Amino acid sequence: MKVCIIGNSLTSLALAKALINNEIFVNIFYTNKKLHHNKTRTIGLSKSNIDYFNKHILDINKILWPIKKIKIFSENSGHKEIIKFEDQNSSLFSIMQNHKIYSRLISELYKSKYFKLRKYTNINNLNKSKYDLLINCDYNHELTKKYFSKKFEKKYYSFALTTIINHKKLESNNFATQVFTNKGPLAFLPMSNSRTSIVYSLREGNNNVDIKKIISKFNFNYKIKSINEISKFKLKSLNLRSYYNGNILAFGDLLHKLHPLAGQGFNMSIRDIKNLLEIIDNKIKLGLPLDQNVCSEFEKKTRSKNFIFSEGIDFIYECFNTENKIRNSFIDTTVKYIGRNKVINKYFKKVADLGLQI
Repeated sequence: MKVCIIGNSLTSLALAKALINNEIFVNIFYTNKKLHHNKTRTIGLSKSNIDYFNKHILDINKILWPIKKIKIFSENSGHKEIIKFEDQNSSLFSIMQNHKIYSRLISELYKSKYFKLRKYTNINNLNKSKYDLLINCDYNHELTKKYFSKKFEKKYYSFALTTIINHKKLESNNFATQVFTNKGPLAFLPMSNSRTSIVYSLREGNNNVDIKKIISKFNFNYKIKSINEISKFKLKSLNLRSYYNGNILAFGDLLHKLHPLAGQGFNMSIRDIKNLLEIIDNKIKLGLPLDQNVCSEFEKKTRSKNFIFSEGIDFIYECFNTENKIRNSFIDTTVKYIGRNKVINKYFKKVADLGLQI
C-alpha cells in the first residue's frame, strides 16, 4: 500500500510517521523543502494527544514542558483572575517548540525504508495512479484550488506576535497565563524554568503596538532578562465544506484553522490523524483497499465535530472581543461564575484534552 502526502508541514510529517509505523509506503511531495520554522513558535499538546503521539508516532517526552495550571485574567476586571484550570496530579497540557518536533520527525522519517521525500514540479509528475490515497496538506497547492476551494472562512482582521522571554530562573514554571487585554488575548506559555513563550493576538490597526511594553504591563511572574526576536503572522478561521474528492483527502491546516487563543489547532490535527489511522487499520485488517471509502468514512467521522469545535473557539474569542469593544465586565463575571462550577470546569478540561465526544 502506498500513500502520497502533498506538503511538508508539521502535520504532514506526523501523519507520514504514523503511516510508516504501520508499514505503509509514504511519499511526501514538497514545493519548498526548507520550510522556515522560527524558534519563537510553540505548540501546546493535550495529555491524550501526547499519549497518542508517544505510542503511535514518536516519543517526544524529552522536548515537552508540562503545564499544570492555567490562569485567565481580563484587563477589564482590574487584572483579577477570572477563571483557573489546574490538575494537581498531572499536567493539563505540555508545550514544545515547533522547530524541535519538526527536526525530530524529519530525522526519523529519513531512517525508514517506507519513506521518500520528493520534489513537486507539476500535476503530471505526481502520477496519481501509483497511490492508493493522496492526502493534501498544502493550502496553496493546485489540487486545493481545483478540488477544495469551497470553505467556511472568517477573517479576524487580526494578527499574532510571537516571541520568547528569557527570565530569572524560577523553582517551578509550570503554569500558563492568558490575559484578555483591550487590544487582544496575550498568552504566557512556559517552556522551562527560565524561558517563556509569548503569543499576542491583535486586531488590525495596532501595527505600531510596543509588545515589550505590553509584556511588562501584564507580566505578573517573571524578572525578564531579555526578549527574543518577534515574529508575526495573520489569523483567520477556516473549515472546508467537503473533505475529499475521489481518493484525494484534504488534511491539516487545509481542513481547519483556528484562533490560537486556546492552542487547539495542532491538537485537532492529531485527533484527525488518530481517526484516519483507525479507519485505515480497520480496512487493512478486513483486507479492503485504501480508496475513496477511507476518505468518505473520515469525513463522516470528523467533519461535524471539527466544525462545532471550531465554532466554539470562535465563540470564546468573540465574547471577549465584544466585551473589549464595549468596555464592560459582564462576560468576565459570567465566566468567573462558570469557572467556579466544578462540573463545568471539569467538562471544559475534558473537551480541551479529548475534543468533542459526539
